[in-house]
Amino acid sequence: MNSYHLDHLQYLETEAIHIMREVAAEFERPALLFSGGKDSICLLRLAEKAFRPSEIPMPFLNVETGHEFPELIEFRDRRAKELGAKLIVRTVDQALANGSAVQAPGEISRNKLQIPVLLGAIEEFRFDCAIGGARRDEEKARAKERFFSFRDAFGQWDPKNQRPEIWNLYNGRLNAGENMRVFPLSNWTEMDVWEYIKAEKLEVPNIYFSHTRDCFRRGGQWLPVPPMPTDPAKADPYAGARPTAKEPVKSLVVRVRTIADMISTGMIESPANTVEDIIGEVSAARVTERGTRADDKASEAAMEDRKKAGYF
Repeated sequence: MNSYHLDHLQYLETEAIHIMREVAAEFERPALLFSGGKDSICLLRLAEKAFRPSEIPMPFLNVETGHEFPELIEFRDRRAKELGAKLIVRTVDQALANGSAVQAPGEISRNKLQIPVLLGAIEEFRFDCAIGGARRDEEKARAKERFFSFRDAFGQWDPKNQRPEIWNLYNGRLNAGENMRVFPLSNWTEMDVWEYIKAEKLEVPNIYFSHTRDCFRRGGQWLPVPPMPTDPAKADPYAGARPTAKEPVKSLVVRVRTIADMISTGMIESPANTVEDIIGEVSAARVTERGTRADDKASEAAMEDRKKAGYF
């Protein structure tokens, strides 16, 4: 008698596809959060496998801080077009202009300002579910979340009041105004993601591979030098994020390990220019993936506080 056994990666894929189909079955207006980063790239392939030959039954949603890497924006737009998907983009700049977001004096990062933008988009389009690429291995707050992460009518998450998921049964019941965040990659690791990218021959933005970039040292990591403003009449959106006289600029061969925006993403010195090279680096790494994110390094509780308020 022949038996069929799934290997580790096949099991993770099957689990994630099952969750994708659960979302389609249980929710009326889901959206898929797509930034163009490696985790959301895996989500796209899983969505294709879950629903093809039909169209992917949900739009893509992305929240821009206004400080994104141009390479990431180009990749995001191109992939959405190639898949024939509806891409919805909402920006922090729009939220600042209409007053739904207010930047604290002296604060440079706009990551916290993504919260009202995301909650506004959920309300605008009446999304009852948002699929994200968060993984439990990334950091402590994400390790606390379930596959189906319930958010109340204010978009907030209570880590002490989560629904059980016994026997992989997912409760998607919602009252008006409530929504769910769903994380099909919860059980994946950074290594699993890159192994899947290799197995599926997935394209990723070129900034994941080694390239030459001007960087400066701040907070114990290399940060990219932001682009100069195109309109000198307007305020510099990167004011405070540029290198000072005490932070000399160096041209380095670097790559990103995890992508936020240009203010928050730490670059790592690396010669890796293939997926196989990256897998080798990850296997030998002694620093966590999000250890290169300036927004997480600021406070050990930073991510959990943001998630309680409605962050991704």
